[in-house]
Amino acid sequence: MERWVLLRKGAEFERIARKFNISPRLACLIRNRDVAGDEAIESYLNGKLSGLSDGKLMKDMEKAVAILRQKIKEHKKIRVIGDYDIDGVNAVYILLEGLKALGADADSDIPDRIKDGYGLNAALVERAFRDGADTIITCDNGIAAKDEIAYGKSLGMTVIVTDHHEVPFEETKDGKRYILPPADAVVDPKQADCMYPFKDLCGAAVAYKLIEKLYEAFGRSAADISYLIENAAIATVGDVMDLTGENRVIVKEGLSRLGNTHNPGLKALIECTGIEKGNIKAYHIGFVLGPCLNAGGRLDTAKRTLALLQAETKREADILAGDLKALNDSRKEMTARAVEQAVRLVEGQAGEKDRVLLVYLPECHESLAGIVAGRLRERYMRPAFVLTDAECGVKGSGRSVEAYHMYEGLSCCKELLDKYGGHKLAAGLSLKKENIEPLRRMLNDNCTLTEEDMAERVAIDMELPFSCVTEELVIELQLLEPFGKGNAKPVFAARNVSLLEGRILGKNHNVLKLRVRDCARTTVDAMFFGDIEVFAGYLEEKYGVGAWQRLLSGRPGNMELSVTYYPGINEYQGRKSPQIVITHYK
Repeated sequence: MERWVLLRKGAEFERIARKFNISPRLACLIRNRDVAGDEAIESYLNGKLSGLSDGKLMKDMEKAVAILRQKIKEHKKIRVIGDYDIDGVNAVYILLEGLKALGADADSDIPDRIKDGYGLNAALVERAFRDGADTIITCDNGIAAKDEIAYGKSLGMTVIVTDHHEVPFEETKDGKRYILPPADAVVDPKQADCMYPFKDLCGAAVAYKLIEKLYEAFGRSAADISYLIENAAIATVGDVMDLTGENRVIVKEGLSRLGNTHNPGLKALIECTGIEKGNIKAYHIGFVLGPCLNAGGRLDTAKRTLALLQAETKREADILAGDLKALNDSRKEMTARAVEQAVRLVEGQAGEKDRVLLVYLPECHESLAGIVAGRLRERYMRPAFVLTDAECGVKGSGRSVEAYHMYEGLSCCKELLDKYGGHKLAAGLSLKKENIEPLRRMLNDNCTLTEEDMAERVAIDMELPFSCVTEELVIELQLLEPFGKGNAKPVFAARNVSLLEGRILGKNHNVLKLRVRDCARTTVDAMFFGDIEVFAGYLEEKYGVGAWQRLLSGRPGNMELSVTYYPGINEYQGRKSPQIVITHYK
């Protein structure tokens, strides 16, 4: 079920257009992204790294910097412990690059997804101690590792936490009581008393802020490590952070540098995946580079991804990039099989009636649980958890819809869980097998989602006749990039669109090209990349048996749809023509 909503947010569009030298239409699109006020619009359009808040505003930042400065001067061994995903690995790389450039004796460890599980554990702490590490720095984890950090402290180690996840809490009669780990410094903007104004940085961006302040403490220019903004940008998109505020600036700057990166590993991966260097978008991080960088931690070891980022020669980088791409290709096949099985379970056991889906796939590779959960969320528009067998009990991952806070949902069921963590839209958990069904019941008993919460909301920016799809419009829309979570591509709509003809393209026959005409009688080409079988079934149901074949033969009759779309320009043999990409129809 879809709910189409036309956005109607007011502002002085003509004045804004004149002030910022943009069209009133673009001013309207910016306002629809909840950007209001001249200062916010200026930052949205022209934000620079120099305009980001000072990292010293983060709670314990100055304490962490002072500790590290002393440890470096005393040549104490520092171990960086990250997470095995794209954010964690890039955070490790950023910290190691910065620390070593300042003369630190630093190395790293990354947990094995299967043997170690998420975050810090006693074995990692003990390994660091045995290897002679004096200090542990966590990145993209640690905020929930109270017991593990206490163990490290009991061994006489110094521990600094850098993280961006929610701070664990327990409900009391006076409200939430937050539980911080007993580290020497905890740098996490999600802390309630942290004064850093932007709360939604990823773990790698928090690590970048720490290195920036550490450089300044050594009298070095932070500009010396500005190349690491590429890694913060990759992590921001790959960890699906909102592309608003500081994240937007970080990603915009990172993307502008990525096409000319000096990092041999990233250069090799860009070449290996066939991305055009001069046109790297957030999309390419999210759907091409990111999955390859994540594949190491999913199917092998994230240390392989770190090795790619640290590669010094082209030969080494090419080999590692090829390995990660091959791993990702394998991951795609495994994911497709697991999703198929999960859908059968949901629909075969009437589980689709649950408002919170919980699926147990014992043979699914545990690294794929989060991806499969995400596919279920997209298909059924409700929060989904996928559980699979682990070395001890059952582990899983969840992905949520906007109206359901996944971490708080798990917090209400914590008596059934061995371990859990995460944030509003994603979480990880482990539990005993016998608690699977009680957890499913409890999650649903506590769930307050309504039918409206679970309907796909298609937010339409404005109705736009096809005559407005021009090269000037398409170029101006680029000012809104980078697109992603929190800064969606504009969605335009047209009613009573006549379908004139259609043909199927692509080596997998999975692309539909249409010729369409709006009610003002402007005709354009339209591409549709959705499910062609569903589209064909819709036409047959609405316009009778044979409607699909009539469309393909160019004799559709009076077939009309309302559509949402994104405008583009098709260039073929030097000729440019307007084109739209249809995203939804009814």
